[in-house]
Amino acid sequence: MGRKQPMKSPMPQNAGPPKWAIRFFRRYCNDHLSDAVLGDLEELYERRLIKAGKRKADWLFVWNVIQFLQPFALKQKKKKSQNSNNAAMFKNYLKVAWRSMTRQKMYTSIKIGGFALGIAACILITLFIKQELSYDKFYKDGGNIYRVYNEFKEEGETNKWTSFPAPTAGIFKAEFPEVVKSGRLIPYAGWWYAGSNLFRRADQRQNTYEEGFVYADQSLLEILQVPMVYGQTENALADPYSIVISQTVAGKYFPGEDPVGKAIILNDDEKTPYKVGGVMRDFPNNTHLQFDFLITLTGVEFWEGEQTSWCCWNYNIYFELQPGTDPKELETKLLAVRDTHYVGHLERTGDQSVGEVKKNHFFRLQPVADVYLYSDGIHAMVEQGDIRFVWLFGGVAFFVLLLACINFINLSTAKSANRAKEVGMRKVVGSFRIHLVRQFLTESVLYSGVSFVAGILLAWIGMPFFNQLADKSLTMPWGEWWFIPTLAGAAILVGVLAGLYPAFYLSGFRPIDVLKGSLSRGSRSSKMRGVMVIFQFTTSIVLIIGTFIIYRQMQYILNKKIGFDKEQVVLIQGANTLGDKIKTLKTELTNISGVQNAAISGYLPISGTKRDGNQFWKEGKSKEDKAVGAQRWYVDSDYIGTLGMKLVDGRNFMPGMAADSSSIIVNQAFVKEFGFENPVGERIQNWRPYTIIGVVEDFHFESLKGKIEPLTMVYGEWGDVISVKVGSSNMKEVMVSIKSVWDEFAPNQPMRYSFLDESYARMYEDVQTMGRVFTTFAVLAIIVACLGLFALSAYMVEQRGKEISIRIVLGASGRVIFSLLTFNFIKLVLISLLLAMPLGWYLMKSWLDDYTYRTDITWEVFAISGLMALGIAVLTISFESIKASRMNPIKSLRSE
Repeated sequence: MGRKQPMKSPMPQNAGPPKWAIRFFRRYCNDHLSDAVLGDLEELYERRLIKAGKRKADWLFVWNVIQFLQPFALKQKKKKSQNSNNAAMFKNYLKVAWRSMTRQKMYTSIKIGGFALGIAACILITLFIKQELSYDKFYKDGGNIYRVYNEFKEEGETNKWTSFPAPTAGIFKAEFPEVVKSGRLIPYAGWWYAGSNLFRRADQRQNTYEEGFVYADQSLLEILQVPMVYGQTENALADPYSIVISQTVAGKYFPGEDPVGKAIILNDDEKTPYKVGGVMRDFPNNTHLQFDFLITLTGVEFWEGEQTSWCCWNYNIYFELQPGTDPKELETKLLAVRDTHYVGHLERTGDQSVGEVKKNHFFRLQPVADVYLYSDGIHAMVEQGDIRFVWLFGGVAFFVLLLACINFINLSTAKSANRAKEVGMRKVVGSFRIHLVRQFLTESVLYSGVSFVAGILLAWIGMPFFNQLADKSLTMPWGEWWFIPTLAGAAILVGVLAGLYPAFYLSGFRPIDVLKGSLSRGSRSSKMRGVMVIFQFTTSIVLIIGTFIIYRQMQYILNKKIGFDKEQVVLIQGANTLGDKIKTLKTELTNISGVQNAAISGYLPISGTKRDGNQFWKEGKSKEDKAVGAQRWYVDSDYIGTLGMKLVDGRNFMPGMAADSSSIIVNQAFVKEFGFENPVGERIQNWRPYTIIGVVEDFHFESLKGKIEPLTMVYGEWGDVISVKVGSSNMKEVMVSIKSVWDEFAPNQPMRYSFLDESYARMYEDVQTMGRVFTTFAVLAIIVACLGLFALSAYMVEQRGKEISIRIVLGASGRVIFSLLTFNFIKLVLISLLLAMPLGWYLMKSWLDDYTYRTDITWEVFAISGLMALGIAVLTISFESIKASRMNPIKSLRSE
């Protein structure tokens, strides 16, 4: 039987520590500490109670409780455990990501730099696309507004144009209840007062040239819901000789005034003053209608019977339809107008093409929102873009960003060995793969976020350059509610997409392999990186090939023999306001030293200038004869010589010869269309008979996208343009003399002039814009690809440092080391070249097929593109390779 332990004497009931102090302690102290600590404090209290008495023991107990008020002992606010853990983990992810970024500054700079370039490109192109897609989307009832155009199918070709005879719009409105309103527009420059005019207030004498005059119906204002600053939309063009001006024009000529009812003078014609019927708000930038002056068509008849004639096609037509109208069904119904009115006109004039018209001529309705981007192949005189350019530019920007993402993926997987131990240790202490995926995605999103900030800054800095490049006036939409949230969402999305593969790749390491040091670098990820490098350089080389071919096509266009001499030709515009004095002015201009010749005409071989389409038949035609559509230009006897055109048969017009009033000169395309073997002396007729006196060699008077069409010239010494051929090399001196002569004839009229070669080049502004954008993005793509290549080569040198050192110690030369390090990369670039050549050829051939006259795609383009890409790649990797071949092997081997 064991010895009995002595019992501790019990503490008196009133001898315990203060209960309020105990309650206070339990309230603030962490649960997992309170019992143990309180037990210690109570034992200490008992000893003090025996030695010092209750009062002192109570006081010391309270003091110990207060002393224990330390942060580690305090209770934490209750949170959901999962949320707390997630927050802590996310904080840890950010901390690790930031350390990784700051530890490897070069690789971080390359990742962020490539991302930022791609993001800046995407921001700029996205803003460009957004503006292009926004054209004509602002109309309140835009879904019911349509433009009407013609479609004629003949011999495998489809011709489309927007002009109609004068009475067509009224007939459409009267005969079809689906048409709520129909309105007409004449945008053709040179058509009476359409285009450009001298403009002044009636109470002033000084004239100013203004652009942007068109003729319009009152109903067109209502269809387009043109907002007015002064006046009423419902009647601004209701009166004859009324005009609506833009807010900008009103501020220029009537500052601080209400111009409604005020008189203005066009082209110094004081006999026909116009009254301002209203001031409209400026047309926004995103509309195909860019005009400052709308001249009424009320009461207008350009010649006797013109408003009821079906022979001349000069009016564009817009509809407002009843809500719910099916445009396709209405197109079918509109053919009744063709069969009744247009065909009736052809039958009355004996035109044999009635059958072809009934079979092949259709009326189409185009939503107003589609006019700007979807009018390729439709002949019109309004501003239009091309949806293909929109998606092309978007595709190029996307690929630049994709190349930057590839850089991130390549560098993340290439440096996987540096993160392997971290992955292994995290898995050993309990991390699941999903936690590691989240960690690496967080790191990727952080890279993306920093890159987006840098990309936004680059886009803002580069905006003026891009506007000049694309001929736009874009701005950063800082004040738009959607801008920052969209960029933030894009940053997260791009970060996640770019980080998915590295995240799953890195999180897939087995901890036992990592910690034993037996982790295989593997060829799988290496092959994947090779594929991505090939993709980068294939894309870059395709862009280089595209840039070269666009440049060659532009040079072909500008240097091709086009059948007339465009160099050193000054175009003096607005001379029609001089009346009969225009002939004297022409004579005085030819007397200037350095001027070779001058000619009068309103017609120029430049697309977008004045045109006059007509139909011609052989004299004595019957209904079986086929009409030939051709241009009819009024020119004087010096027109052909001044523009350097070549007569291949017959003679030119002769001044003073009465017979030439019924003579006509035709081009070779006209002769071919009629099938004349000996055209000179043949009799043809339009609205009057003509005798062919000469044949001019075909010359291009429209874009090289289309073939040369039939054209005729008739004699007339009137027009609004004087073409002056300058022979002197001192153009500046000759221009001073021309200006002096002009001022003598028109002291109150500023001289407006341009140069024929520059006007010709502006016909191909879309090609030049495409070339500039292609060049810029090709350079960006190469820079991004080379950044990745440089980083990979630097990493390879870093990883193979000991191997290189051993080779140097064993006697390997610098050339051997250089070849060893560059061979694989050069092989990848050569593979890229082999892939890029057929792809680039196919894409650019498809683009060139739009041109009837085009440059050839020769082997030199691919050779130069390939050598350029190869040279850039070699230069990129040479820096690190040469550096490695010259390094001191002792530094690398010292650790061994």
